[in-house]
Amino acid sequence: MENIDWKNLGFGYRKTDYNVRCYYRDGKWGELEVSSSEVINLHMGATALHYGQEAFEGLKAFMGRDGKVRIFRLEENARRMQHSCEGIMMAQLPEEIFGRAVKLAVSLNRAYIPPYGSGASLYIRPLLIGTGPEIGVKPAGEYLFMVFVMPVGPYFPEGFKPTDLIILRQYDRAAPQGTGKYKVGGNYAASMVAGVKAKKGGYSAVLYLDSKEKKYIDECGPANFFGIKENTYITPESDSILPSITNKSLMTLAGEIGMKVERRKVPYEELPTFEEIGACGTAAVISPIGRIFDADEEKEFFYGKEPGPWSTKLYHKLRAIQYGDEPDLHGWITFVE
Repeated sequence: MENIDWKNLGFGYRKTDYNVRCYYRDGKWGELEVSSSEVINLHMGATALHYGQEAFEGLKAFMGRDGKVRIFRLEENARRMQHSCEGIMMAQLPEEIFGRAVKLAVSLNRAYIPPYGSGASLYIRPLLIGTGPEIGVKPAGEYLFMVFVMPVGPYFPEGFKPTDLIILRQYDRAAPQGTGKYKVGGNYAASMVAGVKAKKGGYSAVLYLDSKEKKYIDECGPANFFGIKENTYITPESDSILPSITNKSLMTLAGEIGMKVERRKVPYEELPTFEEIGACGTAAVISPIGRIFDADEEKEFFYGKEPGPWSTKLYHKLRAIQYGDEPDLHGWITFVE
């Protein structure tokens, strides 16, 4: 294994030693298989390639001060993958197989788990694809589930520092009643044009408005949106956004530290009333937002050059649970031997 600079990892693919695979054939799931190959042998007619039968998850493992390895919200990710399976007609992946595969992949690559105090973590990518050939729009008869891992630093290179968002009304990430609530590749493909345009302009991500009326806040490309005002944590209610497990966790913690929590439609006009704004997800945890630029109406909204007090408190509390520095009162942590 190469010498890794844990403090300057960045967020991206990095080869580790092993991945774990499981095949669905003849109506049933097989046994877990361990592989050291980075390559999949795939039929050219696979539904993943032609009809987007593909879903994935993202979760993390953390090395604690006590030397124990903790995976954050494993069961919740397993359930969300099942939800994605239902949404695009893939074979249901049992939670038990998901859990065993994730724990095995982490255990086999233990040497790549960043040390406590480095600020880095082990990112876990479970992936499910339709491998059976179909030329005609219908579900495959065969599937491959696999889990691979890699050490990562912060998703946004700035770390826990405010970044800027841009509103571009001519782009939508997902249609109303479409696949926005599932973690499938097509939603991310649809966001790439706007995402690249945003980054070229110096923005960390696009803040999407609802696809139907452009009246309400939806989400920040790769992350959920939240706003804070009057001691209240407010996050959008929408059928077009991914139910972020990090956001769900933050809502619970917000209630515990004395905040009110509202999950509701958030009108565009409410943006200037927020005291703090953030984007949240597995990769970034919380990325505070310092400024939003509305490119269509040429308006700017400012939220400060430093993270706000509530965002800071929530960020540190969630991270403390992930690393084992605070007790896990909700059963969110799975230990890996």
